[in-house]
Amino acid sequence: MTETTANSRPERRWLGGLFGHQESGLVIVILLMGLGLTIYGALNPIQRNIPVVLAPDAAIALVDAEGATHEPGTLSRTQIAGFRVTGPDGAVTTYDAADGWRYESARRTLFGQRKTNAFLNRENLVLVAKDASFFAIMAVGMTAVIILAGIDLSVGSIYGLSAIVGAMAMSALPSDASWIVSVPVGVVVCVSVGALCGLANGSMTVGLRVHPFVITLGMMAALRGLTIVLPNTFFNTQSIGGFPASFTSGFFKAEIFGVQPVPVLVMLIVAVSGWFVLSRTVFGRRVFAIGGNETAARYAGIPVGKVKIIVYTAMGALAGLSACVYLGYLGAAETNAGQAYELQVIAATVIGGASLMGGRGTALGAVLGAIVIQLISNAMIILNVDPNYNQIVMGAAIIIAVVIDQTKQRLSARKG
Repeated sequence: MTETTANSRPERRWLGGLFGHQESGLVIVILLMGLGLTIYGALNPIQRNIPVVLAPDAAIALVDAEGATHEPGTLSRTQIAGFRVTGPDGAVTTYDAADGWRYESARRTLFGQRKTNAFLNRENLVLVAKDASFFAIMAVGMTAVIILAGIDLSVGSIYGLSAIVGAMAMSALPSDASWIVSVPVGVVVCVSVGALCGLANGSMTVGLRVHPFVITLGMMAALRGLTIVLPNTFFNTQSIGGFPASFTSGFFKAEIFGVQPVPVLVMLIVAVSGWFVLSRTVFGRRVFAIGGNETAARYAGIPVGKVKIIVYTAMGALAGLSACVYLGYLGAAETNAGQAYELQVIAATVIGGASLMGGRGTALGAVLGAIVIQLISNAMIILNVDPNYNQIVMGAAIIIAVVIDQTKQRLSARKG
């Protein structure tokens, strides 16, 4: 009996440690949300268009209700019962008009419809991962800021300004510029603008000894104004495009195995780098020490001001990197880029386990939190909820996450 009990205790401790981590809880939440949306999507499938582009030497004929064939353009839409395609090898395929198939002669393309799971389909899953990547890249930086017991409300404006300046640089390049030129230019410009904005946040917070809430709130307004003034002054427009194809479809929107994974790959690289810096370096330990007790960190000889400036600079640089990915994926920048992104980035960070009191948070949790945020947004679309409620849900998510965090801390203190 004693041996059995002794052997079961390590197992319980192992399981408790596994499910006690914030990250494991988020993984379970993501899986449950995905399962629920998959079941709903299976019960409420959506119609998707299926394009079938005809080969140049393929022949198509219209089929009437009696099975006779006719040349395209000789029957009205109501008389068409189907479309018969004869391939170069003589293979014949018939597409029934009753199943939703239609033919566009100008594009030599057949369009059909099929029912598919609203959530569990490749296009939707790729969309969720791609949208999450923009926020997750910034959430990794925000995690370090919040571990310091700081905050950065200007992250959305830094994102927008970096995108605008980066777009101005990209539009100045020749349209046939190689990716060896366009990609480094885009990354360097966007990241440099973001880093400079972050450096300003950190320097003013430390140098003026003003709470980062006030500094970043002012920067949020000032930088947002610049995103509007710059394109209107130099381009007389609110949108800047015309990037080299090597920067967009040639790199950031490159297709691999039928998907466009570059934004997600950048997110994973940032997540791994953030995990390494925060958990495996002296600098990361200093960040946690300052967030846990800044006064004690000063007495321990940690250069608190320097660490804070570096963290805020890194936050700005990651916002610039995310803006660069946005430019490459969408091929244009608008003055409203990053509008209200600070809410979603902070929500992803707090849901990911970072404590607003400082001293706790992980890069992996930030990425998982960003995925949860995007799953919530995606669920609202699938459930046909008015998108105007999105901000309400995000605010509620932050409040709930903070309340849960505070409750867990109080319970831990009582047990301790």
